[in-house]
Formats: sequence, C-alpha cells, structure tokens
Amino acid sequence: MPSFDSEKAAAIHRELHSHLPSDPALRVKTLESLAVERGLVAPESIDAWIEAYSEHIGPKRGAQVVARAWTDPEFRARLIGNAAEAIKEFGFQGSATGHLKAVENTEDQHNMVVCTLCSCYPFAILGMSPSWYKSAEYRARAVREPRKVLEEFGVTLPDHVAVRVWDSTAELRYLVVPQRPAGTEGWDEERLAAIVSRNSMIGTERDLQMGAA
Repeated sequence: MPSFDSEKAAAIHRELHSHLPSDPALRVKTLESLAVERGLVAPESIDAWIEAYSEHIGPKRGAQVVARAWTDPEFRARLIGNAAEAIKEFGFQGSATGHLKAVENTEDQHNMVVCTLCSCYPFAILGMSPSWYKSAEYRARAVREPRKVLEEFGVTLPDHVAVRVWDSTAELRYLVVPQRPAGTEGWDEERLAAIVSRNSMIGTERDLQMGAA
C-alpha cells in the first residue's frame, strides 16, 4: 500500500493554490466568461476597455495634466481657474469631469480628496477609483482625522502644513496638483508625467519619487 505523506500533500496543495488568482479575480473572470458565453459582450470589447483604462484613461491622463501645469505657467493658471475647460486642450473632458476643480499642494498646504456620500471620482482622467477610496472607513475618517489617515498612507506632515479635505460630489470633482519635486528642472512633460502617481492626485501621497521616471 502506498504511503501518505500529509506534509508533502499540504505543500503541494499550497503550491497549487499559490498560482490561483484571488477570489475577486476569480469572480470577475467567471462573470466575464458568462457574459461572453451568453453573447452579452464580445471578448474584443472587454480587451479594448481594459486597455483603455489601464493604458490610456487611467492615471496617465491626469499625470499629463499635472506635468503640463508644472511646465506651462499659463496652462497652470487656466487649470486652477477652470479645470474642466483646461483639460479640453487634451481632449480629456467627459461626464465625470464636467465640473472639475484643480487644487494645488504647496509648502504650507496639503490637499486630500474624499467622497463622503458614495465614491464620486474623476475617472475620465484618473481611471478607475481604488477600492480604499470607496470604503466606508476612508470616507468617514478622511474628514474626521485626515492626518492619521495620511500617516497610514506613509505621509507624515509637519505641524505647519495645513490639511484641506475636499468632498467630491456628482456635481464637483477634484484633482490634486502635487508639488513638483526639486531636481526635475529641465525635464520634459513625458518624463515628469512618469513620476506623477494616482495617489498623489487624490492626495494620499505627497513626496513624489524621482526614481519612478
């Protein structure tokens, strides 16, 4: 009779499961398969939407806007004055950016965006909102204790830096323009955009990493 090694079997089980996607990913894949099987959507359409949001719409659009504001003072003034109009220069306008407001981080002020009622978000320039942005905990605590929330994201602000929390709504959504890092003088827009993160445009990141470029 062959012997049974429980430890070996457990190791094999763990190894097999380590290659499986997470439960949410499995659910999404199942729903996708059912939709395709029943003719509700074509696989090519799904691929096109994924590419659009991951490669084009995603935070890369917002990063281009920020990089332009850093390098073009006239555009920066238009962006702060009327962001919804300014981003039309890129062709980025959409239903989620019709009433967009840009707010700038400075040496003395840090801006953070939340939607306390639901999850309003300028997805036309930032892509899909992160799961934590939609969580009840973030929506409640970002207003009550913004400094503690920022610390959990790794942002510790000096006492002299004021924190302003902007409550996004269906009628008014926000884009945080982070501070341009020192040492990026002479960089072109493409290189600058590469260091602008999604979280920095929500306000849960402050100091951008130049090594990302």
